[in-house]
Amino acid sequence: QVQLVESGGGLVQAGGSLRLSCAASGGTIGSYAMGWYRQAPGKEREFVAGITRSGTYTDYADFAKGRFTISRDNTKNTVYLQMNSLKPEDTAVYYCASTNGRTIDIVRGTYDYRGQGTQVTVSS
Repeated sequence: QVQLVESGGGLVQAGGSLRLSCAASGGTIGSYAMGWYRQAPGKEREFVAGITRSGTYTDYADFAKGRFTISRDNTKNTVYLQMNSLKPEDTAVYYCASTNGRTIDIVRGTYDYRGQGTQVTVSS
């Protein structure tokens, strides 16, 4: 069973940047399509970004395009989410997830494993 542990969250001012990491254990991350979700208080979970096993193709939610970048280093069993130009509305718990299926599954909200999440708070 794959275990995913997120890190890198914190408090940042609007306009700032954070880089989230998702470290995997119990499996080879290169075997999975990966993605990031977020959930703000009182709101439903929403897709943020997804990446194919090789890292060749990525997909983003509209709010993430141009500001967020998903990447992966399969040699380090880690997936990243670089977040720039952060806004207060980006405040949420961010989760990484993996799937044995396709990246589109991640986009549609289907995954096999998910981490516990890391809190991102953006102050105005």
